[in-house]
Amino acid sequence: MSKIAYQVMWNRLISVVEEQAQALVRTAFSTSVREAGDLSAGVYNADGLMLAQAVTGTPGHVNAMADAVAHFIRRIGRENINEGDVYITNDPWEGTGHLHDITVVSPSFHKGQHVGFFACTAHVVDIGGRGFGADAASVYEEGIYIPIMKFANRGAVDETLVQMLRGNVREPDQLIGDIYALATCNEIGDRRLTEMMDEFSLTDLEGIGGFILENSRRATLERIAALPRETATGGMRIDGFDTPIDLKVKLTISENRMHCDFTGTSGLDKKGINVPLVYTKAYACYALKCAVAPEIPNNAASLEPFEVSAPVDSIVNAVHPAPVALRHIIGHMIPDTVYDALDKILPATVPAEGAGCLCNFQVSLRPVAGHDGGRSEVLTFNSGGAGARPTVDGLNATAFPSGVMTMPIEATEHTGPVIIWRKELRPDSGGAGEHRGGLGQYMEVGAAAGHEFDFSAMFDRVDHPARGRQGGADGAPTTIAQDDGSVMQGKGKQLVPEGRRVMLALPGGAGYGDVSNRDPDLIKRDLARGYISAKAARNDYGLSQADVDAVLAAVAKGVTA
Repeated sequence: MSKIAYQVMWNRLISVVEEQAQALVRTAFSTSVREAGDLSAGVYNADGLMLAQAVTGTPGHVNAMADAVAHFIRRIGRENINEGDVYITNDPWEGTGHLHDITVVSPSFHKGQHVGFFACTAHVVDIGGRGFGADAASVYEEGIYIPIMKFANRGAVDETLVQMLRGNVREPDQLIGDIYALATCNEIGDRRLTEMMDEFSLTDLEGIGGFILENSRRATLERIAALPRETATGGMRIDGFDTPIDLKVKLTISENRMHCDFTGTSGLDKKGINVPLVYTKAYACYALKCAVAPEIPNNAASLEPFEVSAPVDSIVNAVHPAPVALRHIIGHMIPDTVYDALDKILPATVPAEGAGCLCNFQVSLRPVAGHDGGRSEVLTFNSGGAGARPTVDGLNATAFPSGVMTMPIEATEHTGPVIIWRKELRPDSGGAGEHRGGLGQYMEVGAAAGHEFDFSAMFDRVDHPARGRQGGADGAPTTIAQDDGSVMQGKGKQLVPEGRRVMLALPGGAGYGDVSNRDPDLIKRDLARGYISAKAARNDYGLSQADVDAVLAAVAKGVTA
């Protein structure tokens, strides 16, 4: 078959898995999937090698899921793989890093022959245990564990498993609905693959799979071969739970490999912020691929040259039974740690540090005495600012590296008696520089009358804000308190009494380059848009009082940049 035909089929496969992902978005019960896109979807050959991934999704899911199907093949056994089967797990070490992610794998058959697999992952709001948060002391407390097993055998769902899961979670309809959505999206992918194979008269995926993997491997190796053969170190200190965490990496570029060694990183934490190596690998590889080969599609071959190692029982290589519920808190900081090293080898390539981890929180609401109603679990995904880039400002309230979308207020409030009283950009939170860091945001969170709630905080950058690069200023730190001024912790479950609100200021991204080089027109634009205050325009950016007055006067007249 010609290269042109194979290229057409490659693009077709990418569209197949994108439709697979969109089917999951449309059918999922959890807002984390429907509204935030916290998911992944992919197609694999019969050996379990990922051939294509959906554009919709997160690197922590899809890059970790790239390794997962091999575990399913090993655990299920090739002799037990049947048409109509559906497999499931939430194993943090053989899936995507914590119990709240459910991975579903379905074998794909064409005219009776096993040709490959479809896999997908979604974050579920509740999996039992202590709930989504950092408070557990071991993985056993974090929720119910589903080993790699059959959810459906030849099309027949395991009702015993369904009943066991329903009996161990707070939102049983939501969980089981999400599992069926995961299975359904794989089925959609399988249908589209069958149509494609019929259209191109394919009997298996060996030809197109070989073309994809060989071309992806070659293209990635060419990019790496063009880089300097150098080694550099990077590091970052972040908040941790009770004590700060040090992330350290040594990046080595060789002719056909880029290797990240996390020796020297802090050891395990007693609370649930530890990271299985599969998740560390996912985000370290993502960081390198973004910088070196961003346009090469993600698959097993394009990921292969990026290698990651870390000492066992370091916080980035936690092994069972370490608590790992909030593995994203540390995992989302890994790209900026890697970029601290890469910037020393490839200057003017990588962005300044950003907020890093998602600014998530979960509220567990319940009526107080004398009021009717049941309990509700509401998870909301939010973002601080992204770091400025070498040639352009950072993005406001945008998640990097996760790519997860911020949830609309309406969707959040629809899931329970939670009220988001305020949600707006946070002026002056982006670090100053030739290119300004992205803004964080303000949020004010409460509950409907007659309710109290536990607020499970999942924040970082409270004590260690994003650092500027190449002379840029740091971003603003996270702050969290109740509306009576009571300071709250950045992580952990905390009671908020009836009538109280949580006041959040989410962190900003750092600046890039010397602020004296910033275009004055951009400073005036930011002032007019409210991104910076008059004080910051004068003190941080050097704008004259006359220019400040002129911009504010124009804004008052309705003339904006």
